[in-house]
Amino acid sequence: MRKTLLAPLAAVLMLTACSGEEPAPIPQATKVVKIDVHAWDGYAAQAAVLAHLLERRLGYEVRTREMKEEDSWADLETGEVDVIVENWGRADLKKKFIEEKKVALSAGLTGNKGVIGWYVPEWMVKKYPDITDWRTLNKYAPLFRTDKSGQAGQFLAGDPTFVTNDETLVKNLGLNYKVVYSGSEAALIKAAREATKNREPLLMYFYDPQWLFAKIKLVKINLPPYAIGCDAQPAKVACDYPPYLLDKIVSRSFAERGGKAYELVRNFSWTNEHQNAVAGDMVDNDLTPQQAAERWVAENKIVWKDWIPR
Repeated sequence: MRKTLLAPLAAVLMLTACSGEEPAPIPQATKVVKIDVHAWDGYAAQAAVLAHLLERRLGYEVRTREMKEEDSWADLETGEVDVIVENWGRADLKKKFIEEKKVALSAGLTGNKGVIGWYVPEWMVKKYPDITDWRTLNKYAPLFRTDKSGQAGQFLAGDPTFVTNDETLVKNLGLNYKVVYSGSEAALIKAAREATKNREPLLMYFYDPQWLFAKIKLVKINLPPYAIGCDAQPAKVACDYPPYLLDKIVSRSFAERGGKAYELVRNFSWTNEHQNAVAGDMVDNDLTPQQAAERWVAENKIVWKDWIPR
């Protein structure tokens, strides 16, 4: 994944000077909000918009760092991070840090609806209409063979730290596939674009919200339908991923002492389309996260004005 760390306050104030927008006054005792950035562009987009509003509208300094999800959760306890801006389920981590240790809590939904699944390029569905049925995947396994998968078909996954059941699904559904980790969201996107352009077979892990869906057509495989509890035992999962209502996670100390910054985080709520617009500007239009956030904020005051604490 490309680097998406947010700029420090000084750089943001330079952008302010160029835009003519008056920054919020910063008190002598500088207020700091620590936001971790995880390894996908939609997350970085949301972090950038929150940082922009915290700095420009409320006068906070925002410090960011790129971290793995589980490491961020652990640092909620130590005070090294205040906010995880987008959480995909993570029931195990919620149980540990929210219910048992009581060092974190959910700050409400982001407004995004998350979908994880298996996808193929649209051209494959047109050529092989039954390929979207998981029960036919073994028939098509030879199409997906690569040097990395050997005699099995290749299933291309992302970062192994992402929310994933893919290896378990392959095993429990009796599929002749090998899970190969691409290592990042950027690698998945590159593979999807090349498979679409060059009409190369590709079976991959992917998710929405994701700006790429506005650029190319991918079709979701119909895995055995999700039912409540079908993924309760990780080793026995044989069903599709659940729908996710994404939420924000904060440290308990930030919730108790974060003041207006916490209120803004709690009030934040937007749509998949909003997130994809910012992420798309970052990747396809080569804007920095700060520039993409500034553009979105300038064009969407009706969306964010009610997030700002009175």
